[in-house]
Amino acid sequence: MPQLVKRAIVFIAALAIVACTKDSTDEPGADDAYTATPLPLKAPALFGQLLPVPTIPADNPQTVEGVALGKKLFFDPILSADNTLACADCHKPANAFTDSRQFSIGITGSPGFRNSMPLYNFAWNSSQKFNWDGSATSLEKQAFEPLRNPVEMNNTWPNAVASLQDDGEYPILFEAAFGTQTIDSVKVTKAIAQFLRTLVSGNSKFDRHLLGLETLTESEQNGFEIFMDESRGDCFHCHGDRNNPLWTDNSFHNNGLDSEFADPGLGGVTGDPQQMGLFKSPSLRNLAYTAPYMHDGRFQTLEEVIDHYSEGLVYSPTIDPLMKTVAEGGVQLSVQEKADLKAFLLTLSDPEFISNPDFQQ
Repeated sequence: MPQLVKRAIVFIAALAIVACTKDSTDEPGADDAYTATPLPLKAPALFGQLLPVPTIPADNPQTVEGVALGKKLFFDPILSADNTLACADCHKPANAFTDSRQFSIGITGSPGFRNSMPLYNFAWNSSQKFNWDGSATSLEKQAFEPLRNPVEMNNTWPNAVASLQDDGEYPILFEAAFGTQTIDSVKVTKAIAQFLRTLVSGNSKFDRHLLGLETLTESEQNGFEIFMDESRGDCFHCHGDRNNPLWTDNSFHNNGLDSEFADPGLGGVTGDPQQMGLFKSPSLRNLAYTAPYMHDGRFQTLEEVIDHYSEGLVYSPTIDPLMKTVAEGGVQLSVQEKADLKAFLLTLSDPEFISNPDFQQ
């Protein structure tokens, strides 16, 4: 379908929604009573069985109109200072909403210094700490910063809001989502956060295995046992087990990458010297699509990641106590154990997620 026709359909649909839900004679203050169309979050079967109810802010409920607006904003370069960079350029659907480059490139041509984090299953992040360093305390706040970051979109919120307000389509879409054509940064980030919460990944081979729908190979089963074995892989403390389908503890750890820290991680946010070099445990879902790995993208392959934990651990004063074998350099896996562990880790990838049409532009 030509892009112009698609835009026209979206615009007409938004007009229809507003016409049906908001009378043209509404008096001042009526926006406060406006309610968009509720959109319950879709939870995979295992999530419903094993995880608490997802966290949705009371002041930003999921709605059909809010999600549609957030999706459009996510893929639109209008938010950047020169209209060339969208959120999706650094968080690509094909890469489980991360970047295949070690560091994403902003509109000035300058790279960042951390690898772009993948985006999914946010609604079950009970810690409510986002980013590699935990610097954002809500998904809405996480969506606020990239626009004004000089090495990302390099814009200002007043300039971005003016661009949206002057656009022929966006005021109508904001009215459909929030009951007003007056745009501000709060509504922008709320809409983006609503879209991001719909990015749910929960249909990997291992998920289907747990549901009795698929069988693991011998190598994959061996890899899972290594993952869960404290004397071998010892991965589960930070990344969960079959009862935690997020495959992360959503906490922060120093996993023995360096003896000194050019990037202080969580400690740079809190100022606590005991938290220097601590970074958020990423989910192990979708590893088939999310290379490179670690907060700084230093490892290009899963083999390198496994080698790090096997024989590459480096001591520092804040190293996590869970890195129990740091004195030996790691857990010392055999070649076959490494291959089996990789085989299991790849069962956590979800091809349906990266091809879901609801998440594509």
